[in-house]
Amino acid sequence: MENVTNTVSVLNDLIEINNDRVAGFEKALADINDENIDLKALFQTYTAQSRKFSQELTVLSAQHGGDGETGNSIAGTLHRAWIDVKALFGGSDRESILNEAERGEDAIKAAYRQAIASGSLTADTLDTVTTQASEINDAHDKIKALRDLSK
Repeated sequence: MENVTNTVSVLNDLIEINNDRVAGFEKALADINDENIDLKALFQTYTAQSRKFSQELTVLSAQHGGDGETGNSIAGTLHRAWIDVKALFGGSDRESILNEAERGEDAIKAAYRQAIASGSLTADTLDTVTTQASEINDAHDKIKALRDLSK
């Protein structure tokens, strides 16, 4: 029973940080000037990605007895880094936007890494989380490369 509780808790943490990622990118989208239209398209893609991930994780959580609530959990602070990044978006130059996006991606990447290493995930949840982590890593690398080009 404890492992199921831990699985749900880890999944809920990932749901939270994905929801925060959506909010962070939406904040960035609202602040991006037209000269960075390519970033708007990219951030919209990553917003949709996190919505999809959150939905997948919610289904898995429910299958393991979760009630869909993502309140406080064992590692409930994982998502706070994206919240902090969301508050920092506001610089309108490309490099600032990408710096903050990369910080947020660092946070979600670390959350996935911690979830995988926790040993709390069942085989079916581990497969999904590992696949999502790979896509998160790709997103991080893309944002980092764009940031490096903007210097």
